[in-house]
Amino acid sequence: MVKKIKLKDDFSPRPALSETHWRGRPPIVAVLGHIDHGKTTLLDYIRKSHVAEKEHGGITQHIGSYQVEVKTPEGPKKITFIDTPGHEAFAKMRSRGAKVADIAVLIVAGNEGVMPQTKESIKFINEAKIPMVVAINKVDLPGVVVEKIKKQLSDAGIRVEGYGGDVVTVPVSAKTGKGVSQLLEMIILVSEMEELTADPKGKFEGVVIESKMNHQRGPTATILVKNGTLKIGDEVTCEEAFGRIKAMFDENDRQVLVAPPGKPVEVLGFKEVVAVGSKVLGKMLSKPLARPDGKPAGKPALPTGRQALPPERELISPKAPQDVTFKIILKTDVKGSQEAISENLPKEIGIVKAQTGGINESDILLAKATGAAIIGFNVKVSPSLYKLANEEKVKIKTYEIIYKLLEEIDEAVKALTSVPAEEVFGRGEIIAEFIVKEERVAGVKIISGKICRGDKIKILRGEKEVGRGRIKSIHHLKEEIPMAEMGTECGSSFSPKLDFEEKDVIISYKI
Repeated sequence: MVKKIKLKDDFSPRPALSETHWRGRPPIVAVLGHIDHGKTTLLDYIRKSHVAEKEHGGITQHIGSYQVEVKTPEGPKKITFIDTPGHEAFAKMRSRGAKVADIAVLIVAGNEGVMPQTKESIKFINEAKIPMVVAINKVDLPGVVVEKIKKQLSDAGIRVEGYGGDVVTVPVSAKTGKGVSQLLEMIILVSEMEELTADPKGKFEGVVIESKMNHQRGPTATILVKNGTLKIGDEVTCEEAFGRIKAMFDENDRQVLVAPPGKPVEVLGFKEVVAVGSKVLGKMLSKPLARPDGKPAGKPALPTGRQALPPERELISPKAPQDVTFKIILKTDVKGSQEAISENLPKEIGIVKAQTGGINESDILLAKATGAAIIGFNVKVSPSLYKLANEEKVKIKTYEIIYKLLEEIDEAVKALTSVPAEEVFGRGEIIAEFIVKEERVAGVKIISGKICRGDKIKILRGEKEVGRGRIKSIHHLKEEIPMAEMGTECGSSFSPKLDFEEKDVIISYKI
């Protein structure tokens, strides 16, 4: 991921890099695989950094893009990596990562082999129709048999070398660095076979890898250049968002003046937060872009009676569906987190608002008005906001690991939607009916357990429930008693008054 740095207003604290001279387009490589199989650790070794140690919970939370330089006999060559998250919550993000890439590296841990998300990653790679290189990781561990992993891959539909196919497998250890050089060589070889082309002087085209709202700098986006060259001052369009590039930064926090094909850069200049995965085009046209229906592009028409809101105010829906278990306001650090969470929430959750940025007072007031809870991911909440939320009786919960957030929401939904369990105390059969002081009294024979005064009861006629209430009183031989046990015949009255017939069954229970 492109790192953040604090800037001055003139964006000039660091030396600018010129990248007008380069040979060929660097391949864009997506790294996919099962969680904890070593994707981030592998990139750590390649980049000589320690991303994994900085991530909460030891997993990657966002798609990041990094460019590395590899020494070859023909001279240095660059490779751009997209580090796609490994947890199942990021299925859509992994899919998008594969589609923008030229080559996929499927990483499989030698001590675990092919796992569910390995198969899911294979599906994404096949759908993207891009070549694959398999990295069999953790070969430094005892007991790892590479041929066993190759057989599993073959069974999963990957025709590796030696098993009737030509997919290259490279044994590696992301921890020790064993085999990593060979892996990079194979990536470069495959990219040369693909004959990747791009025109640095052609029309600019890029893809948004990440986007967010920074309260100091405004909307920012990480863009991967696919064609042409992006320069400071360029006007660009991203769907219906427009902007002029004010500043660009590489993965090492250094400003860059130009970004050629294959280069990932974080840019400032969009007027609003743009959609992750969308195309960025330049230069802005003098006339408005045309929509498929021939009409000029612009902000979509708002339904009658609905007022327009500022950018990023409404990102999913102005109000949550009414047939949901509960409603939430979702605030996240970046757009990718928002997408990953929103796509994996249970259907019982209604999203009132989803937005990047910290939790603020307006979120609390909106939550109070709509009866929603506020869920935050990687965002800060000040003590004064917690105090306001407590006064307004608004629930705020923040998380730093997405799968923990999803697990807790799943548990809450199950708790709220599960059918309450009923513990039965006793059963009785109505064998007669009496009128005492103008009140209907049921003659009951207790057939199991016991029935007590004050118990909750339900009356069944066959298998149909005909009423629920409480035991108002129990009499035995004209004497009022607190309870009647199995085998006892008694007279019982109910509150409220319930309809009953002979042979109906009374069940005493608690939730």
